[in-house]
Amino acid sequence: MVGTPVTDFVDRHYRHFNAAALRDAARAYVDLLDGGGRMMITLAGAMSTAEMGLSLAEMIRRGCVHAISCTGANLEEDLFNLVAHDHYVRIPEYRHLTAQDEADLFKHHLNRVTDTCIPEEEAIRRIERAVLDLWEAADKDRKRYLPHQYLYRLIQDGTLEHHYQIDPRDSWLYEAAKADLPLFVPGWEDSTLGNIFAARCIDGTIEDPRTVRSGIEYMIELSDWYRRECRQGSVGFFQVGGGIAGDFPICVVPMIQQDLQIDVPTWSYFCQISDSTTSFGSYSGAVPSEKITWGKLSPDTPAFIIESDATIVAPLVFAYVMEATAGVGRASSRNGNSRIEDDGKR
Repeated sequence: MVGTPVTDFVDRHYRHFNAAALRDAARAYVDLLDGGGRMMITLAGAMSTAEMGLSLAEMIRRGCVHAISCTGANLEEDLFNLVAHDHYVRIPEYRHLTAQDEADLFKHHLNRVTDTCIPEEEAIRRIERAVLDLWEAADKDRKRYLPHQYLYRLIQDGTLEHHYQIDPRDSWLYEAAKADLPLFVPGWEDSTLGNIFAARCIDGTIEDPRTVRSGIEYMIELSDWYRRECRQGSVGFFQVGGGIAGDFPICVVPMIQQDLQIDVPTWSYFCQISDSTTSFGSYSGAVPSEKITWGKLSPDTPAFIIESDATIVAPLVFAYVMEATAGVGRASSRNGNSRIEDDGKR
């Protein structure tokens, strides 16, 4: 490994406890890629509003990420940030806000995510108007697409380009769309755009709710992707946060093995960044070994849990991986589920 600032610093100073877990997880990530393996990244929480795209977009460009599973919120919020960044309002003193302060933010159409407020008109409504055109066109033509395919289309067609307020190279969704990266968005319905789509179905603007394809169809796509990738080599799982973004894709292995009765290897690497605990049955805080009992991991799977803030830890791991693999050409994984024109009629 060529000596570089981040890798040298981590290798020298991160020797114990969570620091050692970070170092070991980063090294194992590099080993997986060096061995020709693929990596899925899962994004929970508010990573897009935390501007994880600054590091994740570069990971995609360098071929260090081969698929992403994310919440509907992370899917849309990266696009919100791309078109409305200059209108965001940061509130460092958010812990001291009163209930009336919160009501005032609501009155000014500022939706708070910890210390950052997403502007409704410039972000949410701007994307709503653009994506509604695609939903209505698909509904009229009786065609159906996955949630992310509509947003990929907005990027691939340049529909919103004149609204960009950051360098698009700092948007992970922009880079994912350019790379036609396999993307899986379980539970999209509870996102802001998911709520808007439901409202348009209720008021009759969209006649058929099936115009946006379902989570079950994402699982079918994921099964196809996993089996295809396993034929090429090892497949790893890097989980940022907990929740459905990670819970959904990791169970594809026991589904294939136990329900389809098809033999596939378990995930070949696992790492989760989380500050959740195992108290009260929290699955997000469960230690990786519990996943062995469900057939998701095997006893010899390199497995790590970094109990820390993902906004601090993930960019550091990504920087380590990119430095350690610099100059190594890697092809992105493509599965055909991304391009909106690939789907047929109902």
